[in-house]
Amino acid sequence: MDIPQMLYLACALAPIILMASVALLARANWVSIPTLWRVFHTLSYASLAFTGFSILAGANGPLWPSAVATTSLGMVLALLVQLLGTVIGGFSARYLQGEVGQRRYVAALAAVLASVHLLLMADHWLVLIAAWASVGAALQRLLCFYPDRPFALLAAHKKRIADRLADVMLLGATALAWWQVGSGSLSALWAHIAQQGLSIPLQASAVLLVVAVTLRTALLPVHGWLIQVMEAPTPVSALLHAGVVNLGGFVLIRFAPMLEQAIPARLLLLVLSLATAVLAGMVMLTRISIKVRLAWSTVAQMGFLLLECALGLYTLAALHLVGHSLYKAHAFLSASSTVRQTRLRALHSTSLPSAFSLVLAPVLAISVVFLVLALVAHAPWPWWWSVVLGLAWAPLLWLPSAQADLLARFAQGFMGLLMVAGLTVAAMAAHALPLGIQDAPEQGLGLIALVGMAALYLCQALLQRWPQLLSRWRRWSYAGFYLDEAYTRLALHIWPARWTPGASMRVDPKAATARQRNTPR
Repeated sequence: MDIPQMLYLACALAPIILMASVALLARANWVSIPTLWRVFHTLSYASLAFTGFSILAGANGPLWPSAVATTSLGMVLALLVQLLGTVIGGFSARYLQGEVGQRRYVAALAAVLASVHLLLMADHWLVLIAAWASVGAALQRLLCFYPDRPFALLAAHKKRIADRLADVMLLGATALAWWQVGSGSLSALWAHIAQQGLSIPLQASAVLLVVAVTLRTALLPVHGWLIQVMEAPTPVSALLHAGVVNLGGFVLIRFAPMLEQAIPARLLLLVLSLATAVLAGMVMLTRISIKVRLAWSTVAQMGFLLLECALGLYTLAALHLVGHSLYKAHAFLSASSTVRQTRLRALHSTSLPSAFSLVLAPVLAISVVFLVLALVAHAPWPWWWSVVLGLAWAPLLWLPSAQADLLARFAQGFMGLLMVAGLTVAAMAAHALPLGIQDAPEQGLGLIALVGMAALYLCQALLQRWPQLLSRWRRWSYAGFYLDEAYTRLALHIWPARWTPGASMRVDPKAATARQRNTPR
């Protein structure tokens, strides 16, 4: 190994070592809390600098053969994760002033960042499993930061069950792939698939991988812990929603060479992700609490993110991952100002969108997307995805029915059209970034997704304009379609545990979840 390669290896692995050092230092009682926070901030900035240098160096490939390797996307996400960790750490130091558990909080936060860095560079099944399990173990301590809050304990317990099931699925996927390839190296797996295609054991391995990812990414029906985790401190919610829960999308993008030929796995992923995106999108419209709406928004976005992976649109999935991380970090860390803005808006009378704009908006949005794409020589994505994007951005063109000023309505509509055009241009520009990702769109699956997203838009429009027509459906939406109650009951039956201080587990899960749903934040 020559000196430049050794230097790059040291810079790429430095964030793991530095964050692990903070986690170990936090166990030393002789280090004061202010000093510990200063050390965390210093080493976080150093990790950020090392990651940035690794990206500028532009070296991709194995660092330790068959164990750790770097990719363009992995290093970009490592920079993003470390940036978010640095910002969240600074916010946490102020947010937790006076709390007694700051030492274990710093240790868990640093452990999460170190484990995520390792996962982003994993080039071996066992390294991937160990890193992802370490992320979950460290996150458990953050979720239970307030041990006297029963729903935080219940959420952590439900997440623990989902994580253990995911570990079993990953071990099964590993065993099948290792038996077929003769090695646990992911690079060896890609080479084997390129030469011999995807055999039946590897098809089964892909299915198990998809199930593991959906369990880790809080897709329906195991989504409840992500909603109830609102009991944890706000910076923990920001870390979870902006970084940790997105890791499933990265893993699927990493395994794109396997998923391209695994049609059964992609079909399963399509069904689970599309159902999650549609149902969670409906539930989000019925909630009032700001943080709970943000949590349901994350569930819907995770469904949408994994839907893009199922369709083979890996570049868009990577861009979605980055954009969602930045948005959710800002949304949670500024939740207090969002509450104030919502209260101010509540002082003014609201107006339902006009029926005309509900019908015309998707037509105009889709037309603008195709018009922008017509100006370039080659569209970066299939036509059916352009229609999906138009449906997603159509609410920007909704106009209030009570607005009588024609000029104001025209100005608002024109600004909406400019926003749709700007979003399309931004998506095209971002799609051209050198992330080293090869898309593999599947038109048959894409048409199914198009029908599902059209149904979601129709239900959203009906709920907005004529909510009385869907009163029964609205009640079911507010209740989350009772999916979490069923999962909670099953989870507590399979793995009973104490989740209320000084109380037994003989509590009706349906009543408990309903109480959590109605508890003001």
